Amino acid sequence: MHTFQPIVAHARTFRVPLEPVAFDCVKLAVVREGSAILYSQLGQQPITIGDAVLLCSNTLCSAEPEGRCTASIICIDADYLVDQVFWKHAGLLSDRLDARELVGRLYLEPIQLLRIGAQQLDRIAPWLDELICLTAQCSYFKRFNRIQALWFLIIDVISPFIKVSPMRLTPSQRERLRPTTPRHREFTPLRSEAMQAAALERADLSHHWTVRELALQVHLSVPQFSRVFAEAYGKTPMAYLTMLRIEELARLLRETDLRVEDAIAYVGWRSRSHAIRAFRTYIGMTPGAYRRTHNTRT
Repeated sequence: MHTFQPIVAHARTFRVPLEPVAFDCVKLAVVREGSAILYSQLGQQPITIGDAVLLCSNTLCSAEPEGRCTASIICIDADYLVDQVFWKHAGLLSDRLDARELVGRLYLEPIQLLRIGAQQLDRIAPWLDELICLTAQCSYFKRFNRIQALWFLIIDVISPFIKVSPMRLTPSQRERLRPTTPRHREFTPLRSEAMQAAALERADLSHHWTVRELALQVHLSVPQFSRVFAEAYGKTPMAYLTMLRIEELARLLRETDLRVEDAIAYVGWRSRSHAIRAFRTYIGMTPGAYRRTHNTRT
């Protein structure tokens, strides 16, 4: 039986480009050796030893190593982080729903590049290595206190570099701007209606879905469906569909000889200019530029 762990760490060395894929967790990747080019909503950014990348859940990001790049990667469950925010501000918050709302107001950026520097990297390196070792051994239950302590030591060094937004947006504005807390946990399951709608989108990306049609499919009113879906995936249904389409478009550009225009139509976009703008927003480059640098068939 799979054991759920809110903190999982591993080391990864990559020599070939990493495709843009979104994950259902918050990820912190710390570059330990080598360098790479990061492609994301930040555009094209060089990353090297002493840099860290903080990714919200359901955020697309890809990277291309400059020769070879090694990173220590920590995957954190979003609810676990919300709990930390709750206890940090326990004197001001009434419950964890308030904490989730506070997270949404403070941390608006879906991806942040943190230049922590070589000195701070040397400081946290032993903790990263031990955390990787403990989680690889699946000893979370037995070593819970040590694993949690290591995470607290690492984030204590990292947190001063994390940007906190002074902006105050409405919940609907935040849903369109950044992901919040999706739910894929066995003991806090997604609403079945949200899962069903996401599966419908994923199964037929070329269909011209509307929020109303999806709501009818899962037998909810449009306002109720929009709320349920955003609570589950941290995005509006249409923003989630855009992410899925970009993920598939990037795969087609990497792995097939389809013309860019045909690949755009294949994933369901009618407007080429809209597709290019969306792709550039998420990946940091146009589809044509992405194909030239990532297609192994050319």
